[in-house]
Amino acid sequence: MKLSGLILTLALLPPLQLASSAVKIGDHLAAALQVRRPDEPFVVWVTFANKGRNEIRKPVIPSSLVTERSLSRRRNVLPEEQLVDGTDLPIEEGYVNALVAAGAMIRQRTRWFNAVSAIASSASIQEIARLPYVASIELVARYGKRAPTPDGTGSGEVPPPPAKTEGVHSLDYGQSINQVQQINVPAVHDLGNHAEGVIVGVFDNGFRLLTHESLVPMHIIATHDFVDHKTSVVPSNPSTDFGSHGIETLSTIGGYKAGQLIGPAFGASFILARTENDSSETPVEEDNWLAAIEWADSLGVQVTSTSLGYLTFDAPYTSWTWEDMNGRTTLISRAAAMAVRKGIVVVNSAGNEGSNASHNTLGAPADADSVLAIGAVALNGARTSFSSVGPTTSAPPRIKPDLMALGTSVYVANADDMIGYIPFAQGTSFSCPLAAGVAALLVKAYPHATPVQIATAMKSTASNALAPNNLVGWGIINAKAALDRLASTDTNSFPTVPVTYLLEQNYPNPFNPGTTIEYRVPTAGHVRLAVYDVLGREVALLQNDVLPAGLYVSAFNGAGFASGVYIYRLQEETAGQTSVETRTMTLLK
Repeated sequence: MKLSGLILTLALLPPLQLASSAVKIGDHLAAALQVRRPDEPFVVWVTFANKGRNEIRKPVIPSSLVTERSLSRRRNVLPEEQLVDGTDLPIEEGYVNALVAAGAMIRQRTRWFNAVSAIASSASIQEIARLPYVASIELVARYGKRAPTPDGTGSGEVPPPPAKTEGVHSLDYGQSINQVQQINVPAVHDLGNHAEGVIVGVFDNGFRLLTHESLVPMHIIATHDFVDHKTSVVPSNPSTDFGSHGIETLSTIGGYKAGQLIGPAFGASFILARTENDSSETPVEEDNWLAAIEWADSLGVQVTSTSLGYLTFDAPYTSWTWEDMNGRTTLISRAAAMAVRKGIVVVNSAGNEGSNASHNTLGAPADADSVLAIGAVALNGARTSFSSVGPTTSAPPRIKPDLMALGTSVYVANADDMIGYIPFAQGTSFSCPLAAGVAALLVKAYPHATPVQIATAMKSTASNALAPNNLVGWGIINAKAALDRLASTDTNSFPTVPVTYLLEQNYPNPFNPGTTIEYRVPTAGHVRLAVYDVLGREVALLQNDVLPAGLYVSAFNGAGFASGVYIYRLQEETAGQTSVETRTMTLLK
């Protein structure tokens, strides 16, 4: 009887291929239903089979669903007729109302994945599973945060930092000079590039002291608290723990106080989102981040910085494990990858879990192949002992982290003192905004560059670009060198979206031992990228997966191979047709 008011409306919706209630319930949720008390609430994702009455809008989806800034950014990676698609359509409200009528309390919504997160009892879950337009129900994974170890450094891997710029700079960085000079930011600032006009999104645990002197000049264009569902991102809880981390990371990327602290992207426009709740032992959930990235996308965000690293969990909540870090299992990683496909440069902390000889220590969404996962180094360029490592568990495995920046003795704003600073902040929480700030500088200089082009420029010019590995990735960022690489690439000559297959010449070439390969896929299909020796024997498989249309980059490490000429071959199968392109590259030892 609770659903009677919806019967007439929902009867008009498209017919569905129905599944049984048991099939709809995911494995994690099914296991939890067996062991947890019947009266214990569950936090679940409910995914719908379609968008209900909004389905009729799919042939002509209105561009007004997102802002002109978002459309402008998407034009870098998508053809005009694909700037908006079904992922931008709203969720069917009748479906959501039916979940509420079944006893669920709605938390967040995701248009991109046509789902809502909700709190529901066992009985409500069973009732929801019987609704014909519900496609699946699964637990929302929750994570616990681990602080970095206090020793600061130590790994044996010491990639040399980029050469420091000499002479007097145009700006007075005060004690923040070390963190920006290590990644060669002052050389870019000296050109007059401060990321003006670039929209940067920072997602964190709130921002409790936006009146800090280093943040007063900041241009903040939008804020939203996705934890407490309000506009202000200042947490209501007066505890000093609430919102301090956000102030510290925000000042790292965009603070400005001459003689004290200057962040790489201090001239940018900022969107701030509170996605983490410090009041629990499971401080952040996927649904808050998904809601934030969709909101930021609609406002035209160009670069996002998320300093949240999560892996462990507290009972009774379910966690992802290192085996799930393949870039495709977790919803947050899939959302991050989708954001990149919509033209956003997504930058995330690699994590503070250190290294493990037997498996990766990443946390989602740092595992996504298109997300820049940032590890931490000390002032001498050595990897810190707490910085998380790869590879991903995808097939083939991918190198993670991608890049490195300072993660110890970082100079940040003090969230408890409007004119105070903390000189010893540590964690990949701080290397991440430094890297994101560099990305914003590159976007400022080349606004039509795609996320893949930005990432390629940063990785190919970093300190370990010739031998990327799972401890330090491509190495310490060099902002000026990345800017010069984009200048030599001439991004304006690239098509904004691939219209034909194109396999780029690897860079560098010749190489020893590492190189990167960029390729463009015009239509969704199964893509295979492999390396062969001159006898035609396959020696490495770099990509073997179904990919959407877009621009991609893969790495090849020739450390275990002999000098000589190698062939790399790109093949896509779509709609019964196969396209193949090959090139040669030379390994010199």
